[in-house]
Amino acid sequence: MRITGGSYKGRRPKVSKSFKGRPTTDFGRESLFNVLRSRLDIEGLAVLELFAGTGMIALEFFSRGCESVVSVEKDPAAVRGMHSIARSWELDQWQIVRADAMGFVKKSLTQYDLVFADPPFDLPELKKIPEWVLESTLLVPDGWFILEHGERTDVSHIPGFKETRKYGHVHFSLFQK
Repeated sequence: MRITGGSYKGRRPKVSKSFKGRPTTDFGRESLFNVLRSRLDIEGLAVLELFAGTGMIALEFFSRGCESVVSVEKDPAAVRGMHSIARSWELDQWQIVRADAMGFVKKSLTQYDLVFADPPFDLPELKKIPEWVLESTLLVPDGWFILEHGERTDVSHIPGFKETRKYGHVHFSLFQK
């Protein structure tokens, strides 16, 4: 895994080999950020990353000038891995929270310009996540929510839906509050 664009382009963070998740592919991340670049200015954004896993999405945002990222992940090894990367890359503006992502959504009082969620594709509540995020106070007005999901998930009926982009077996659905 490597950073696909921005000031850290080409860097390969050390990711824990014990991580059991499904990291977003380099191709998927690069394509997503090309789409985002045409819709908003990433520089200066405050981002919330739910189901953070390895933290690669946070690193892509930082590489492109994002102001701050809060990454939420419940796996202790993944959280340790992100802390290690944050220290070695001197990313003081990266806040890493060990917590259940959906519990965090329900309790957070902070607002973000963009929320990104990459839940397990077999999570029973997966189709409810866009509504929970969009109905919460997490997003600023006109803020963006991005859900990464598999090909069998359709969330196009949810208010705020803008489009779904497909990259192999990975899909990104974009919503705007």
